[in-house]
Amino acid sequence: MIFPAIFVTSAEEETRAAGRALGAELRPGDVVGLTGVLGVGKTVFVRGIAEGLGGDPDEVASPTFALLHEYDCPAAGLVHLDLYRLPDDERELRELGLPELLAGKVAAVEWPGRSAARVLRIGFRVSLEAEDASRRRILVERAEPGAR
Repeated sequence: MIFPAIFVTSAEEETRAAGRALGAELRPGDVVGLTGVLGVGKTVFVRGIAEGLGGDPDEVASPTFALLHEYDCPAAGLVHLDLYRLPDDERELRELGLPELLAGKVAAVEWPGRSAARVLRIGFRVSLEAEDASRRRILVERAEPGAR
């Protein structure tokens, strides 16, 4: 995948395919930050990441009410976090042990704030926007140009 990458999708399968393309590029230790309004397709995109890592996309569920879910994928363990309800505070994220929890795994982090970007070392940013009722614009980019 060449970064930045832009996808315009009009179906869940297309959004999942965009996630799958990124997932095939990810390695243990990579952290992906996902932003977009509620219902725009962040979890669908993460289903694609799981699939790109060789996992079962049907196992992936929104972590909104659980904070995080972990999935076994052949290429790497996948941790899917939702930080919406947590304060954007470096100390609190460290006290929760999130950096250690993510070590050696691929992480998909919904609603990362600036502190999370630093503490969790987000390497990829995914921005999902609704263009209309059925179309999504997805921008995938490296958090630090030239990284990796």
